[in-house]
Amino acid sequence: MRDCLRRKRIGAALAGIVLVAACSTPSPAPTAGLVAVTVQVDPDLAQAPFDEPRQVMVPAGWTMSVWARIPKARLAAWAPDGSMLVSVPSSGQVVRIQPNGAGARPTVPLEGLDQPHGLAFSGSTLYVAESNQIDAYDYADGKATNGRAIAAGLPDAKSPDLRSAYSHTLKSVAVGRDGAVYFSIGSTGNITADDRSANPPRATIMRIPPGGGPAAPFATGVRNGTGLAIGPDGSVWTAVNNRDDVANPQTREASPDYVNDHPPEALARLTPGRELGWPFCNPDGGPANLPFIRDVQTNADGSKLDCAKLSPVEQSLGAHAAPLGMSFTENVLPAPYAAGALVGVHGSWNRQSPRAPEVAFFPWQNGGLGNQQTLIGGFQAEDGTRWGRPVAAVTGPDGAVYITDDYADAVYRLAPPGR
Repeated sequence: MRDCLRRKRIGAALAGIVLVAACSTPSPAPTAGLVAVTVQVDPDLAQAPFDEPRQVMVPAGWTMSVWARIPKARLAAWAPDGSMLVSVPSSGQVVRIQPNGAGARPTVPLEGLDQPHGLAFSGSTLYVAESNQIDAYDYADGKATNGRAIAAGLPDAKSPDLRSAYSHTLKSVAVGRDGAVYFSIGSTGNITADDRSANPPRATIMRIPPGGGPAAPFATGVRNGTGLAIGPDGSVWTAVNNRDDVANPQTREASPDYVNDHPPEALARLTPGRELGWPFCNPDGGPANLPFIRDVQTNADGSKLDCAKLSPVEQSLGAHAAPLGMSFTENVLPAPYAAGALVGVHGSWNRQSPRAPEVAFFPWQNGGLGNQQTLIGGFQAEDGTRWGRPVAAVTGPDGAVYITDDYADAVYRLAPPGR
């Protein structure tokens, strides 16, 4: 694979489109050491799909249970009071789940919002990413008060110029160590190049400086950076849903055998001004240090963007895997999961055979991310049917991993041995 990537970089520098079909795309994540266990379900929570036994693949000795039932649960964050907040864009709510003995008790501290999605805490300040603005709240004793918009007028399906034509209206938010607030603005469509010159720009990761002020682009060419998280060293990372129906650079046709495995989904470390290429350049190869190649449908002659000059993407998942929530864990889980990124992989919608949903783990190594491993699998049967689709995974104060699932309407608790 290293030799293949070297050939591709040389080719990209010369012509941008040679030898691109010679390399394989990321193979499925290794599942060695995982065993099948039955998901534990309290009878009060045993509505479909848990009206029959469900099995998952988890590390040996770990257990998984249904902790709460939340319809269409999306992203999650742990609050300073030890409760968990979950966003529900479909109902305009943020739900609070308070541990209560063997179960969990949901309440609703925020409702009537515009598709709330991303959640983040900085001390007692709660940040919520609505579809049209980023909010800050004072949070205490399970209540969110004094709501104020810190970035308003963001594009969504209600924006007059878009006339409901917005494919990626949900936004995510993260807070850096210095207090800067980062949030995602997804692209309006698959290859909508006008997003790059829109005001405010779309297909970007935006940054609000510490203490407030106007938001400005931090990284560009980010088609849909739903995964947004701060690494153990304070670095900013995004997990990106890349484009669909890409043409083979050699044949210039979007043939199913090529589309199924191209382009890989990107996990990128962001720095000021980072360019991730969309829609003119696509990452290729992998799983790590992926070079960019020209998109022959949008940048055939390379005049739109010089893909060979873009920094390689640090990590990846298979094409159409659809990474959503991203978080980092450090010194909470036992080895080999003690430090790394947890990514909710939603699974493909347009690939045959479908890319399976899972919770992926990327070990933190030397200031970067190692290759993908499966932490939880088993949501998809051999025939491609599914009973669950993870969205996000975050470690809790009790040393377990909590996973949201908007397909099974559930929040799971994945517990290492003894927890």
